[in-house]
Amino acid sequence: MPQRRRLIGTCIGTVTAGLLVSSTVSGIWTAGAAPNADDGPDSPRKPPVAVGAYLHYGPPGIQRMAELSRWLGGRELKVAHTYLPGDRWANIEGRPEFLRPWADWRRGAEDRMFVLNVPMLERSEARLPDFAVRGLLTAGAQGSFDKHFRTLATRLVEAGVPDTVIVLGWEMNGTTYTHRCAPDPEAWKAYWNRIVTAMRSVPGQKFRFDFAPNRGQDAIPWTECYPGDDVVDIIGMDSYDQPPGGTFDEQVNAPYGLRKQVEFAAAHNKAISYPEWGLFRNGDNPEYMRRMLEWIDRHKPLYQTITDYCPHGVWQCQDNPQSSKVFRSKLFAKPGPAEPAPAVPSPAEPAPVEPGPVEPSPAGPSPAQPVPPAGTDPGLPLPSPLPDDVVTNPVDWCVPMDLGDWVGQWIEDRQFCVEFPWPEGQPGF
Repeated sequence: MPQRRRLIGTCIGTVTAGLLVSSTVSGIWTAGAAPNADDGPDSPRKPPVAVGAYLHYGPPGIQRMAELSRWLGGRELKVAHTYLPGDRWANIEGRPEFLRPWADWRRGAEDRMFVLNVPMLERSEARLPDFAVRGLLTAGAQGSFDKHFRTLATRLVEAGVPDTVIVLGWEMNGTTYTHRCAPDPEAWKAYWNRIVTAMRSVPGQKFRFDFAPNRGQDAIPWTECYPGDDVVDIIGMDSYDQPPGGTFDEQVNAPYGLRKQVEFAAAHNKAISYPEWGLFRNGDNPEYMRRMLEWIDRHKPLYQTITDYCPHGVWQCQDNPQSSKVFRSKLFAKPGPAEPAPAVPSPAEPAPVEPGPVEPSPAGPSPAQPVPPAGTDPGLPLPSPLPDDVVTNPVDWCVPMDLGDWVGQWIEDRQFCVEFPWPEGQPGF
């Protein structure tokens, strides 16, 4: 996936929250019930279809569930999805005040699900060079960071969400995150194993771990990062309407695309998921929306969460009216009119995007937020894949300093950085 904007200070790295709408609530598909890749749409082995939408990373994401449900004709929301901040270990450990509203929602009904994206390393979007990433992965594989993940697991159990779905080290086949795989695949896989072992060691846990690469090869074929069947429960994929794959058929059949995901999951007897998907490079594309929803309906993921803010979304983004009509008509809970209502709520139904300042992060003090592109909610984080005209500075790089948690809490920027001139338009590290 294209590079994301670097966040500043203690800003949440990729702050996303998602919701899952279940078209049928008769049950949730668990790992071990994965269908064969060639099963037909009416196969009795397949679970009910689940669809979702990212709304906000914090409590507003939960609050907007009711509004989205009304827009979809009363469809009941079954899964909440958010991301832990990746700026420092204290936040990756899952601050209780951050987890509490999501846990409260999950405990509201037995058949609900909580999905949590967890970074594998702090300074998750600091653009560290490969040699620094390689050293951190090796340290992690040797157990240097086990305590942070045991703390997270303990807090999830204590919060009453021991069955959380953990999307660990997402998009590892790309270049955006410090927890990327390409610098040292063997160390990355050993580190994943170490994290899962640490979290499963906590009494009372029932976690499921989701391995979710970008669609396509990206920096490395994602199959080279797969850490093993005993430490993976779900084979996920983040898949936006962008290259590789100009058409949906190409997105399915390109190397390491959607078909490869389904076949790989079936071969390993795993469930599938789509933690991130939506519109992007091809704009308002109702054909993509229709085909993606049909693909989801056919292959029945455990959960899926469309990224619902501009430029990807269909409810909180007004830029994609044709795709919005397709999405709503296919997911509407009751028989609706031949022409579904537009994506933007009518004046009688307040729009979900509130004006005003950025909401503070539930993980601590209000972080510094980047300026969002025109047409986006200032209270929402930037899209996962940024538009081409958003440029990041390629000339500085930083190496984290392990000062320990006691010292680190007094020093905000725990890294050594070097900055020097670099010709504009030339590649950096």
